[in-house]
Order: sequence, then C-alpha cells, then structure tokens
Amino acid sequence: METKNVVLVAGAHGVSGRAAAIAWSKVPNTKVYGLSRRDAPLPDGVEGISVDLLDRADVEAKLGGLKDVTHIVFAAYIEKAGAAERSQVNVAILRNLVEVVETASPVLEHVAFYQGGKAYGSDLGPFKTPAREDDPRLMSPNFYYDQEDFLRRAQVGKTWAWTALRPEAIIGYATGNPMNLGVAIAVYATISKTLGIPLRFPGSAAAYDALYQVSAADLLADATVWAGRTPAARDDIFNLTNGDQFRWRHMWPRIAKMFDMEIAEPTPLPLAAYMGDKAELWAQIVAQSGLQDIAYDKLVSWNFADFIFNSGFDNVSSTIKVRKAGFDGCVDSETMFAAFFDQLRADKVIP
Repeated sequence: METKNVVLVAGAHGVSGRAAAIAWSKVPNTKVYGLSRRDAPLPDGVEGISVDLLDRADVEAKLGGLKDVTHIVFAAYIEKAGAAERSQVNVAILRNLVEVVETASPVLEHVAFYQGGKAYGSDLGPFKTPAREDDPRLMSPNFYYDQEDFLRRAQVGKTWAWTALRPEAIIGYATGNPMNLGVAIAVYATISKTLGIPLRFPGSAAAYDALYQVSAADLLADATVWAGRTPAARDDIFNLTNGDQFRWRHMWPRIAKMFDMEIAEPTPLPLAAYMGDKAELWAQIVAQSGLQDIAYDKLVSWNFADFIFNSGFDNVSSTIKVRKAGFDGCVDSETMFAAFFDQLRADKVIP
C-alpha cells in the first residue's frame, strides 16, 4: 500500500496530540510518528520518536532524515511562569520542528497547531462573547500570537500552509496529563462518593450560572485531519468547540447521575487545598478497584480545575466560521461527558 501522508504529531502523549495521532492513523495510506520527550506507550498505528524539541541538534539528528513528511500537528507545550519566557520557549520548539522538517521534506503540505481561549483573554477575566476569530488581539506577549506570527513569516514563498484551531477545555485522556477538566471531575466525584458525601459544585456562584463550553478531544482531532486535507482551511484560524454551551447549574446534576450520586448546594471549595491531602485515599481506591497506578499528582491539576470552576463569566466562541468552511462536526456535551467517564472506567482510571 502506497503511503501518501506522513504525519508528525508533536506532543503525542498529551490529550490533543494523542487524539490527533489516532485520528490521522485511521486515514488510509498514512504513516504517523508521535513525537515526545518522554518514552511512554503510544496508540496502535503510531510510531514513537523520542526527541527534545528545545534541542535543535537533537531535532536535526532525530528528524533530519525524514524526507517525506507531509503534515505536522503541533500539540506540544512547555509551561513557564512568565508570559515572555512562555512565549520564547514555545516559539522555539515550534521553530526547531518546522525549520528542520521543511528543510528535510520538500513535500511538506500543512502545519496544524492549537491555540485556545487565551487568544481572547479567557485567562484574564471577562471577555467579549461570542468570541470570533477576527476579534482584535490583546497586548503581547502571548505565545499563541507569537507562534502564529512565526508560521506566517516562515511560509512566505513556500508551498505549505498552516491552520490554527482554537478549542476550549479539551475533554479527553492521556496518561500523565493533569491539566484535564474531565479527569478532575471524575476523580473529585469518585473521592466524594467514597467519602459518602454528595457531589457539590466546588466553584463560585457566578461560575455555576455562567455559560461555558468544552471541546471533545476526538472532535478536535477530526477537525485537525480536516484542516490538513481541506483547501478552505489553509492559512486561517477557526474556533473549534462542541458546538453547544451549558451552565454548570444544569450540567452538574446530570454529571452526578453519571456517578449515581446525589447533589447538594454549591459550596466554594478550593480543590487545590481540599483535594491535596487525598493521595493516600486515592491509593486505597486504586488498590481496591484494580485501577491504573498513576501518581496522584500526575492525575489531576487541582489548580487548573479551580480556575475553571471559579471563572464567573460567560465563555462562548462562535463556530460559524469553521462550519462555513466545511467542517460540520459537533457533539452534545452531556453525551460527551457520559461517554468520557465510561471510557475512564473501561481504561481503569476510575472505578
């Protein structure tokens, strides 16, 4: 069988990267390489390459011999405390990858990368909703903008194109990826149930009533493949969410039913504080239920969950642009949560 697509997925052990690698591996005549600094199992049909994208020499040694790469999916990210340093390091890993690959592979066609709500200021406070891709930028430094600007400059005179997708709160699973809202809810619910207490919404009253949105990892992955194969997606930015919005006030009781739990009135409960001492209890749950033995601090970032559950303002993006361009995928968020929790059970992440 002739291989027509050779895809490099950077950050293949993360939630979005893993999902994108799986989606591309299902495309006929496609070879997928998963890039990551750490050595861990990858899905069937994905060949791993251990490479440090910050080390230009390592990138050249590991990837410089690949002459037939057609697509790059950039889902890698390095956390840094300061905005300027965060931008510098995350542009550097993108630059190292793209420059090495485009030099070695003259057949490169497309680079897909992920932005997110920070492009609209969702990390700063209330922002204009529904957010549109043509909304004006915020003040830099912002690593999303800086990565985009690098790609715009790098592609001048080249035949390859780029696409930026902007999801919100990606719901999916990858081992050792704690910034995951879905897993945070599942672990919080499991511990609450073990303690015999109802499932209380742990955030602010304003967040309980605000409109929110999420992006299923599988849906984002489908859009990634679409972007890499669709001329209408070339050199453009698209919001990509499930297509609906919800209020936690209405979703939370339904999530409780997914765990066979009762709910009680919301109570502002800093999860970073109240869940921080539950590692021993979680170890007992893991042993009793035969779950995967994942380090508690690698399972969930409670600070991340606290931020989401205390964002007391609407978070809504318009997805009209991506639909007009031809991608019509969508998913009901309640259905997504139910399926996600079932998958966590099947994978022995929760009982």
